[in-house]
Amino acid sequence: MKFTSAELKDLTAAWLMISLAFAILLSGADTIFINPMLFFLSFAIAALTAGIGFLLHEVMHKYVAQQYGLMAEFRAFYNMLFLAIALSFFGFIIAAPGAVIIQSYRGYISREKNGKISLAGPMTNILLAVLFLALILLFKPTGIFNMMFSYGLTINSLLALFNLIPFIPFDGKKVWDWNKSVYFASVAAALFLFLIREFV
Repeated sequence: MKFTSAELKDLTAAWLMISLAFAILLSGADTIFINPMLFFLSFAIAALTAGIGFLLHEVMHKYVAQQYGLMAEFRAFYNMLFLAIALSFFGFIIAAPGAVIIQSYRGYISREKNGKISLAGPMTNILLAVLFLALILLFKPTGIFNMMFSYGLTINSLLALFNLIPFIPFDGKKVWDWNKSVYFASVAAALFLFLIREFV
């Protein structure tokens, strides 16, 4: 894959800012001042779960688009990133850190290609959720590792479900337009992974 310097800057900034927002949400805003070490730990966990989930989601959109010979470049939405950080102080997040802008040299992208490019992001989160679930089942972790794997399972399954909403501007709209069977199978997988976290 090819990345521009501006794109790498946007990806890095979005990763760090969305990780910060989740760290504040997970640990509580007062932890920044009361227990900085705990907050740093929360930030590291958020960066390895929510941050990596977001980063790979966007990179896979770009990868599949480039495999089709399309121009694809990530652009951060800085206003939305600052909003995510601000809202995390109140106990919730609206996560819309950015998007991969895709263009065709011919000016047209088929419904199938659009659907597959859009599915690549949520499917990446589904696979990451499966990975975290496997780690929980195989190693029965405790302490910090249990927290990390549980967050990884929950956050990635939620990211997949959120992005599969079948309305513009979400990925789900293009997947729905392309193949409804694939759409329902993807939603079912993400929902199963989100619900099973209560039993592991």
